[in-house]
Amino acid sequence: MANDRSRRDFLKASGLVAAGALLPGTAYAAPASPWDEVPVILGRIVPPSFPDVAFDVTAYGAKGDGKTKNTEAFRKAIEACNKAGGGRVVVPSGSFLTGAVTLLSNVNLVVSNGATLKFSTDPKDYPRIFTRWQGIECMNFSPFIYARGQQNVAITGPGTIDGQGPSGPWFDYDDKRGPDWDRLQQMAVDNVPVTSRNFGSGHYLKPNMIQLYECRNVLVSDVSLRNPAMWTIHPVLAKNVTVRNVKVYSRGGMVDGCDPEASSDVHITGCQFDTGDDGVAIKSGRDTDGRRIGVPSENIVIQNCTHLGRWGALTVGSEMSGGVRNVFFEDCTIKKGSSYSAFHVLYIKTNKRRGGTVDGVHARRIRATGVQREAINVTLNYSLTGPGFGPIVNPAVRNITVDGMTVEGASYALSLDGLSDSKITGVSISNSTFTKIGTATPKIKNAAKPAYSSVTVNGKPLT
Repeated sequence: MANDRSRRDFLKASGLVAAGALLPGTAYAAPASPWDEVPVILGRIVPPSFPDVAFDVTAYGAKGDGKTKNTEAFRKAIEACNKAGGGRVVVPSGSFLTGAVTLLSNVNLVVSNGATLKFSTDPKDYPRIFTRWQGIECMNFSPFIYARGQQNVAITGPGTIDGQGPSGPWFDYDDKRGPDWDRLQQMAVDNVPVTSRNFGSGHYLKPNMIQLYECRNVLVSDVSLRNPAMWTIHPVLAKNVTVRNVKVYSRGGMVDGCDPEASSDVHITGCQFDTGDDGVAIKSGRDTDGRRIGVPSENIVIQNCTHLGRWGALTVGSEMSGGVRNVFFEDCTIKKGSSYSAFHVLYIKTNKRRGGTVDGVHARRIRATGVQREAINVTLNYSLTGPGFGPIVNPAVRNITVDGMTVEGASYALSLDGLSDSKITGVSISNSTFTKIGTATPKIKNAAKPAYSSVTVNGKPLT
């Protein structure tokens, strides 16, 4: 598109994408130990602060009766807070129903103790906005909470945000979205302008719960997030993001916990993910459209989290066409939750239309029990959509390190499934113990031999 270069230059100037963004075939010069990068990254991540001024939504007409629709009251309170130079938009005790909420710079949306922010189940309450749906930019339903191009934005607790996903029409959209999803993918291949990729009302691409697009200085903290329609926390092209002490409860499909996409300097810490899909999923755009934007996810640190959900505790992809590098996953626990056991501890997935490079995913001191499939699963043969949706552009995956992982119960400890034209390289596992593993011998195809040091599977060393 004609303005892609100017947009990318703007993102660089704003610090939303590093000038040295990872490109296919570009090697990343890692330090002596990749973990030496973590304190440097965390030193750059500073949560925003806000003036000590409160804007109670009830002062703008909101009613916490669980029935009155308070969309206009939230809009007025947020605009007043922004106009005054910032502060806290406070949701007091009660049940507050609303449609889409749009955040502005210098606003901290505070969901107080005893408060529930409940989102409408009427699709008409979510206007069409500029967004990204499964890695492709388009015009679609507003996420339940949305911001674009803002600085210093926060959503904090200790109250509850309830998307009412299972109560509305959204989960029915899963069975109806096929034609819309095919059309959007083809639009991306055909380079249709984003503003002409129109979906939303009358279509079936359901919205995210929280999406913070091209924002700087973001905080999501101490809030309980329940029942999203789709991905729960979704920073896109964002920089300096903190997600801490958040509890996510989701059911159904496409209901990940936190999905940083094409974002940098992200800290996810102290969170609990009881999810019907991935816990944390790192993304950077899909296929042709992801390569068009060409912005990686990088410098992401996940610490001290608990995964009680399904699929991957930490997943990279499958939408990773802009590249992923410098992901650190440490001191986390994976165990059976109220409904699910994890399929994978570490799951890196892509396919031969994605392109892009994953370079540097590092895990240490991870404890897992009751994993249903491969504990570590890296595949370049993940689900491939229809034959009309873009050219073959092989991805690259390299430099995956695991240290101090303890897994009790899984089908395999390790599975590497590369492409003949793009072999997985640089996998290293050390000081790790895998017990109650169904098949002790790792599955290795189209991958360089992993390096093992002090690794046992069912009591026997891997060599």
